[in-house]
Amino acid sequence: MKKRYGITGLFSRLSIALFFVAWSTISIAQVADISQVELMQRIKTNHAGLILDVRSPEEYAEGHVPGAINIPHDQLGSRLAEIGSYKNKEIVLYCAVGGRAAKAANTLRAAGFSKLLHLDGDMNGWLSHADLPVKKCQTC
Repeated sequence: MKKRYGITGLFSRLSIALFFVAWSTISIAQVADISQVELMQRIKTNHAGLILDVRSPEEYAEGHVPGAINIPHDQLGSRLAEIGSYKNKEIVLYCAVGGRAAKAANTLRAAGFSKLLHLDGDMNGWLSHADLPVKKCQTC
């Protein structure tokens, strides 16, 4: 394959990058969003379903949505049995900004999970609301 240099190579690489960004956005768009306020109301009334944090264990330990469990997006496929009882129940997904949540949604959808919700704004959005609680842990 001939290596491209200059403006042609730059546009080629930019086109590829934009394709992947668009694909990720389309993927997450197929999952309904739930707002931070609505999720907090559901948490308070014990009707939140499964809240799934798909960030790294280190990010999760630094702070997560109360009641969330942590399964990193890149381990989700091999750990589906852990959440199998939620196959026909609501699962709220989030990561830091949305990319990993989109990948997790695709993994879950392919495994037959159908009631997926995406936390609008992900963890960064949750943190932007000073009135929302954040759970931190030492031994997560």
